[in-house]
Amino acid sequence: MTAPPDELVATERSVPLVSPGPVTPRPDFGPVDRLEGWVVTVVITALAAVTRTINLGSPTDAGTPIFDEKHYAPQAWQMLHNHGVEDNPGYGLVVHPPVGKQLTAIGEAIFGYNGLGWRSTGAVLGIVLVGLVVRIVRRISRSTLVGAIAGLLLIGDGVSFVVARTALLDGFLAFFVVAAFGALIVDRDQVRERMHVALTEGRSNETVWGPRLGVRWWRFGAGVLLGLACGTKWSGLYFVVFFGLLSLAFDAAARRQYQVLRPWLGVVRRDVVPTAYAFLVIPLAVYLASYAPWFASETAIDRHEVGQSIGPQTNFPLPDAIRSLWHYTAKAYQFHAGLTNSAGNYHPWESKPWAWPMSLRPVLYAIDQQNVPGCGAQSCVKAVMLVGTPAMWWLSAPVLGYACWRMIVRRDWRYAAVLVGYCAGWLPWLADIDRQMYFFYAATMAPFLVMAIALILGDILYKPGQSAERRTLGVIAVSCYVALVLTNFAWLFPVLTGQPISQSTWNMEIWLPSWR
Repeated sequence: MTAPPDELVATERSVPLVSPGPVTPRPDFGPVDRLEGWVVTVVITALAAVTRTINLGSPTDAGTPIFDEKHYAPQAWQMLHNHGVEDNPGYGLVVHPPVGKQLTAIGEAIFGYNGLGWRSTGAVLGIVLVGLVVRIVRRISRSTLVGAIAGLLLIGDGVSFVVARTALLDGFLAFFVVAAFGALIVDRDQVRERMHVALTEGRSNETVWGPRLGVRWWRFGAGVLLGLACGTKWSGLYFVVFFGLLSLAFDAAARRQYQVLRPWLGVVRRDVVPTAYAFLVIPLAVYLASYAPWFASETAIDRHEVGQSIGPQTNFPLPDAIRSLWHYTAKAYQFHAGLTNSAGNYHPWESKPWAWPMSLRPVLYAIDQQNVPGCGAQSCVKAVMLVGTPAMWWLSAPVLGYACWRMIVRRDWRYAAVLVGYCAGWLPWLADIDRQMYFFYAATMAPFLVMAIALILGDILYKPGQSAERRTLGVIAVSCYVALVLTNFAWLFPVLTGQPISQSTWNMEIWLPSWR
């Protein structure tokens, strides 16, 4: 073998070895099959409308609301006839902010004071919630099929179904927090698109903390929605904190991936103040605006407490109206803080947060088993139970475990985002176990559980490098699972809607001793 000439050797050795530089992220800012995506969204939402509106006005308690509807339906009705103010203490203190009851009042204004009236607005938002989940999962998975699967799973979820058909506040809260989450996901894609433009135009490294990102209307919208969530129930504050941190994490990841020299410094310099404005100032302003009828009233409860139970002097220069609202709010907080087991407050259907992920202790909203016709000599049973569909909820532990693995080991932002939403609705309740709590607080967890399951099914369908045979098996497995969930939902349907069933059928619907 002839040796290469010395000149060639010298030339080869003089070529420098260049390490690969940062890779520019692929310009992927959302799904592109827009027409197909909207067609699927409309079809799935229409299916949700059919299930959520069937016999919506029933059952009632001899024409009156059932369970905790007895608090909110009459207060909403009073808002219609008392200039928007609820001040009837007939069922105790007014212990929640007004937004959910204001929305309930819209339905009562249209249909009257009956089951359809006080449940219709919640049902509409429950239907829209299904469409939102389709759009959110479609965007984070980049797959319209996976978004459709998420919508079908949410249709078949017993928790989301029942809260959409009852005039409690938790359905409204779930809608607002999921809508805020969706706005943040769109904001994430929009930020990356702006960062991509800045990179291609050479503006990414004009400063070490990266470019300005302009007005972010989707994040602003998330702040408005979180304000409405807080104006429905104070537990919306948990989502303000969790989603604010999630937004900053999205910004840090975008700045790092788009080659900003000091990405965390960029977040501190560019993003912290606007995020605080969007997630603190805006929600507070919306929350206060929800009390506009109370501020305008001269006779609302505690409206003019300054100079009465509140002294005229204050260490903080606040208007008297705000100080009165603070007093009004403090009384409601004291009511909630006093609902503890140690103080002797027990309810037969209360449950603790560790039982929520698997729906181990549901809530019986209503039951009638005396002289209900249709079952021969024996009385039928009519019941409404808030219970999660076992085909999904009983898989919570492995689903959450897999999501944590994807987040920590694979650094999959999709699972991380969904876990933030799920944990915001669950973890804070573990801080006060002595408090009286119920499974319907888990209404905000249900959509995020569905999102996590849908992402897992998407991983099965679109696993890279799988053969045609494995892909076919994956399609079969996913189809069978979705069919199982919908079949499970169909089986539970009578006890989710209060349809008359025989005593033996009722016994078969009760799968666990803790369901009794």
